[in-house]
Amino acid sequence: MTTGSAAARGRGRARRAADSKAVAAGARAGFVARGIIYVLIGILSLRITFSGGGGKQADRGGAVAEIAGKPFGAALLWLLATALAGMALWRLSGAAFGQAGPDGKKANKRAMAAGRSVFYGFVSYSVLSYAAGDKSSGSGSSDENSRDVTAKVLDWPAGQWIVAIAGAAVAAAGAWIAVRALRRKFQEHLKMSGMTPKTRQMVTALGVFGGAARGVVFAVAGGFAVTAAVQHKPGKAKGMDDTLRSFADTPVGPWLLVFIAVGLVTYGVFSWACARWRKL
Repeated sequence: MTTGSAAARGRGRARRAADSKAVAAGARAGFVARGIIYVLIGILSLRITFSGGGGKQADRGGAVAEIAGKPFGAALLWLLATALAGMALWRLSGAAFGQAGPDGKKANKRAMAAGRSVFYGFVSYSVLSYAAGDKSSGSGSSDENSRDVTAKVLDWPAGQWIVAIAGAAVAAAGAWIAVRALRRKFQEHLKMSGMTPKTRQMVTALGVFGGAARGVVFAVAGGFAVTAAVQHKPGKAKGMDDTLRSFADTPVGPWLLVFIAVGLVTYGVFSWACARWRKL
């Protein structure tokens, strides 16, 4: 047996593992978990609106704390973390072997899958840590984290440029997410032909509205980071919670926050639709 043939067989086994039903089930569970987080963030945002600016933080940490406070909260967090780990594993397989679709094997798509794998792996770990008793993990304030990281980076040589570029990248990513949602690009990744006409219309509406709202939040958060860099003021950087609260300070009052909050809930429901109809 040659080294080359052994390596080829090893790659074949890895490929079959990546295409296994277990990995697919993990991915679908991950979409369910993502949906839960966004629905809770949206609901927490609505609480901010109708509680006069108070309430729990409307970000991933707030969602984790909300789940933890429910009956069997610790068990639910373990399930959530496991599902997110499944999403990370599926994204990792996409980075290694390519994703579904005609351009799924392109280098840029595989690089994006790798980045998402790292992200979901980190989120899964933070939720697991919180469930295991580390209350400083998983539910930390996104606002404090953003300010702390920004302050540290601004003290580096060329720190302002680094923060500005990072903020611009986040803002551009948000705009890209919103535009793709409005152009219904997500339909390329869904089994649209397997839906009834009414279901297809509903899923499309969820994807457009929810994806656009999510993109706007990212774009605005990136804009705050750029402002923090230009003014050299770490306090200008905002996490998701403060970014969402900023929508209530616009001339239209809290109604813009309500609109965005409903959009985030919608994106959560869309994620559940992805769990059913996503091409894997």
